[in-house]
Amino acid sequence: MTFDIENNYLVIVNPNAGRRRGEKDWNKISSLLKEAGIRFKAVFTQSPRHAIYIAASHIENGYSKLIVVGGDGTMNEVVNGIFLQKRYPSSDISVGMITVGTGNDWGRMFNIPGDYAEAISTIKMNNSFIQDAGVVKYFHGRKEKSRYFVNMAGIGFDAMVVSKTNKMKEAGKGGPWIYLKNVIISLMKYRYSKTKIHIDNHEINNNVFNISIGICKFNGGGMIQLPDAVANDGFFDITIINKIKKHDIILNLKRLYNGTINKHPLVDTYRGKSVFIDSKPFILLETDGESLGHSPFTFDIIPRSIKVLVGKPPDSI
Repeated sequence: MTFDIENNYLVIVNPNAGRRRGEKDWNKISSLLKEAGIRFKAVFTQSPRHAIYIAASHIENGYSKLIVVGGDGTMNEVVNGIFLQKRYPSSDISVGMITVGTGNDWGRMFNIPGDYAEAISTIKMNNSFIQDAGVVKYFHGRKEKSRYFVNMAGIGFDAMVVSKTNKMKEAGKGGPWIYLKNVIISLMKYRYSKTKIHIDNHEINNNVFNISIGICKFNGGGMIQLPDAVANDGFFDITIINKIKKHDIILNLKRLYNGTINKHPLVDTYRGKSVFIDSKPFILLETDGESLGHSPFTFDIIPRSIKVLVGKPPDSI
């Protein structure tokens, strides 16, 4: 019997996700996939960025249905692989997710259940939603690079926190509160940057603490930095936290979790299709929880370009 690629899923497994839950729980997950009648080929990532090339090469060979077993970073890599391949339009490739990461903010936006059996049932329901994606150009030293993303980019303070958090994860430390812990620790060291921002034709010059640019609402394990984001409206939502006293940040941390961050007088919100950011000194960037490089940055929206399998009807998101 020949292997029918078109009717089989490619399952990309990050064994290190969620403090190695990807590896520890794989036997359970694979058994549930088989019980659900899902035919698949599983490939394990072996290093950072490996999922990009797994996705791209297998799509070039004919796979158009993918399942990510990992966290937000693994999803980000798979999406980058989708844009890297040339065989299919990006929106013709469906992506489901079984979350085993620590943050799972992208899954939270689309009501992806944390329970493995329920997540697999969600994939079988085949409720598809074509969301926007973003692409950012940034610098790593003197070299310009680019990255696609489907959740959120954090610039400035958030990128510093993500960098610390990722280093702790690499050392085997993690948990749902690790991001919040690093927020508090990083407050003692972070300095503001004089920043120039262009959002479409609008220019902003200010001392900035943090900038969030994204398609979805959540980051940092449940923080709601873009409370009004709509994932398929063709616009980035942008939240700028201007220069703010450190004790004021601590007093207002609850706003990051209850969706009222945009009500603070030192917070400005915008929508736009393209964003340019420069700063002195340079500021750092993360996308979908992955630490990247530094300013200057150029962001562009790619409307309705990634087809994802979601846990509630698409018209309710």
